[in-house]
Amino acid sequence: LPMAFRDVNARRHIGLQRLSSLALAGRTFLGPMKSCKFIVDESTNQSTLICSAVRLIESLDLTTAAGQLLNETIQAQKKEFNTGMSTLLFLVGAWSNAVGECLQQNVPVSAIVSVMSEGLNSCCERVQCLQIAIHDVNKELCSSSVKPNAFKNKTHQIGCDSLLNAQICLYSQKDISAPEEVIPINSCSHQENDCNFNKGLVSPLASFGSIASLVKPAGDKSTSVISGSDVIASSCNKQKLTHSRYFSTLGKRHFSSQQGNFQGYLSGPSADPCECYGLGHLAMALSHGNQASTKLLQSIVTYQQERAEHSGSSQFNIAEIVTCCLLGLPESYSHVSPGFVTLVSPEQATVIKYFEDKPLRILLMDGDLTERYRHLGFNRPCNVRTILEHPRLQDGREGDLWLSSTLDILISFEVNLVLVKGNVCENLMERCIANSILVIGSVTRDVLCAFGEVTSAQPVTYLTQLNAACVGSGAQAELWKVCDGRAMDLGELVPVRIKAQGIPLLTAVLTTTVASKMQLIEDQLWTLAYRLHHALNDKKVFLGGGAVELLCLSHIQMLAEQPLQPANKNAVKEFHNPWLAASATEYKSVVLPALASGWKKYLSVVMCNTAKAASELEACTLVDHHLKKAADCGSPSAYIWKEFRRGDLLRGGSGPFAGHGVGLNVYDNVTAKTEAWRRALDLVLLVLQTDAEIITGPKRHQLLKSHASSEFMFL
Repeated sequence: LPMAFRDVNARRHIGLQRLSSLALAGRTFLGPMKSCKFIVDESTNQSTLICSAVRLIESLDLTTAAGQLLNETIQAQKKEFNTGMSTLLFLVGAWSNAVGECLQQNVPVSAIVSVMSEGLNSCCERVQCLQIAIHDVNKELCSSSVKPNAFKNKTHQIGCDSLLNAQICLYSQKDISAPEEVIPINSCSHQENDCNFNKGLVSPLASFGSIASLVKPAGDKSTSVISGSDVIASSCNKQKLTHSRYFSTLGKRHFSSQQGNFQGYLSGPSADPCECYGLGHLAMALSHGNQASTKLLQSIVTYQQERAEHSGSSQFNIAEIVTCCLLGLPESYSHVSPGFVTLVSPEQATVIKYFEDKPLRILLMDGDLTERYRHLGFNRPCNVRTILEHPRLQDGREGDLWLSSTLDILISFEVNLVLVKGNVCENLMERCIANSILVIGSVTRDVLCAFGEVTSAQPVTYLTQLNAACVGSGAQAELWKVCDGRAMDLGELVPVRIKAQGIPLLTAVLTTTVASKMQLIEDQLWTLAYRLHHALNDKKVFLGGGAVELLCLSHIQMLAEQPLQPANKNAVKEFHNPWLAASATEYKSVVLPALASGWKKYLSVVMCNTAKAASELEACTLVDHHLKKAADCGSPSAYIWKEFRRGDLLRGGSGPFAGHGVGLNVYDNVTAKTEAWRRALDLVLLVLQTDAEIITGPKRHQLLKSHASSEFMFL
């Protein structure tokens, strides 16, 4: 039997090699300082900028079985968590190499599978001591964020809490104590939820240390610019705060007389950063250095928190967030707008101009608006013979009849706006435009639900189901405008905004002038949004910055150094298959370090990507130094907690917020991280066992004729 294992291990494990080579391309995606890659399409010569494992795998031509399995694993992680895919990809490659080294040392496949699985389970249990409740994180972040020198540069200062300030108030340095001189930016009435966010815009993509804000009253067509050198944000001015936000000079009552003069974004009701801004600080701690997406998400969080105080809804609801990508505008125009912002054709834009500022009757379609559409699970009658499946609408009389009947139904119910979840027939779209009916396709289910709640519209699958109770009212459509009040025409598509009174929907309008960067910006925002979403669902987070991986290394080092116990050698009796009859305990001194090497390479690559180490050798030396100090401490978890509090854990002074002087710790998701580990190891072990059961290589004929072939199980 040992000879059989040597023969099997001597063969090439093609699947593991392919996993390793595929994962090698994702090394630069780790850590807060990611390096992007250009993916070039050889057929069209078009390029796309990517910075995630998902986009990398989607762009590659995966023809092998191992590549398909890797793609399915990453897509499963994305579908469930939308974060942790880059970690998964890297660990797949690292553990594939580690398993290959174990095979070179003639370790049986059964021992590798058993020891690695048990080791990972033990580590997942051990790192639970590094979890911290969300409530404790919020208190810690809020208490540590109010610093006089936070986000400070040479010319001016913005308090760290102004990122989430309820009303961003700018005081003139000449008379900073006079509350009458307050100039509100992005404030609106609590009763008016469909206010225009675009006027009086403070760009969330502005740098942390500068502010050049456009302040525009609703009736003033001129644009006034307030220089950052002449203003100072006073949200951290403790003299302005009292015991309750309702008695504060920066409260809502102070702006009640000015709310009608400004149209913009309402950031929230509180002036006390420690009272309700914890989610905003938590978003920053989970951003891992992604500052642009952090500010957009903080705006969303603040708006939803303010709404939650009045309606009792959830403080953060990811289902109420959508994105709209506008190519051709600078990134400083990115902002958050209430309602649904989308792109339509210029012909549809003419319909919107006709209906602007008028209430619309809205119809929601839960499917395609085409003649051939049938709902999922539709069964055709057995006694009907199909002569023609898809008639051409422009030539067939039946198609013209369907178009006419569909249009008659819409006109009879006086429908002005139709939101369709799926595709829309082009010919029907043209006829609707001619009859001043706006039809928008490819609308997500969350958008349909949001408009259904506030307009009383009920989604229908087919127009034949339509009745008066299904049609909603109160929707409005308008052209999307930039901060100076101009409507934008981006060429082939025109941005528009669909809104309704009290709609909770928020659209993150993402802008850039670089076409290949648009997808990257959108992916980064959604990744951060889902990190916050899962952190709130888990109600806890991991210590970040490599703390969890470092504890795993320390724990595995302790397990590997434990002496062999004779009782453990009898554990192989539970394996009834001769293929699994090896004692896993005898090989744990080899397999466990191989498992630990994956996390060690992970930490070293992250440190190199963030310039905390000049080489992987230097990074590994630093990791070993921390492991030794943790072992000497007697309690590795206590040592890691202490170093994390001090900010010295694997942090060489070049963290994501180091340049801004912000003492924010970094945190990770609990379930998403551990599931990424499990999926990575499960994939590697699956490919390992598959390679072991498939006989390949130049000596496969000799192996089949040898005595060892009696131990094989043929499928």
